[in-house]
Amino acid sequence: MRVLTDMAKKQFDMHQVLNYRKELEKQCKQEFSSAKQHLDAACRQLEQEQQEAAALASEFCSRQETIASITEMQLYADFFSRKRKEIKQQQHKVEQLDRVLEDRRQELQHATQEKKVMERLKEKQDEAFRREQLYKEGLLLDKIATQKKGNAAADTGPISQPVFLKT
Repeated sequence: MRVLTDMAKKQFDMHQVLNYRKELEKQCKQEFSSAKQHLDAACRQLEQEQQEAAALASEFCSRQETIASITEMQLYADFFSRKRKEIKQQQHKVEQLDRVLEDRRQELQHATQEKKVMERLKEKQDEAFRREQLYKEGLLLDKIATQKKGNAAADTGPISQPVFLKT
């Protein structure tokens, strides 16, 4: 009986550890998903900035011959300069978010591996417990069968001899 209690306690302990690993994996998945969303948003922003710069460059090329003042030319130059800075900043942000995403991916892979190890360990422990229970059940059935056979032999001992009646 004590072995059963010890085994049940070990199973419970493993179950808690497995639940912890599952929660950890779930948290890592959420963090990975969040990092992916941030990266996707930053990439869209970068693409938008680049499209705006390309549209402005196209507009500037088409209007270049009609620009009459130096101040208007300076406005275009300042705007191009500011756009290049914004694009460069956005590229750095995308690179940084890409590194964060890669870190989250590695954390998720590690958490998933740890969870799988715990699942395999729990499965092995459950299988060992089932084998032990089947073995104990077999011993119990053998003991019961032996007792029944012994009781049957004891019951039929003296009575089983034939009695002859004289007629």
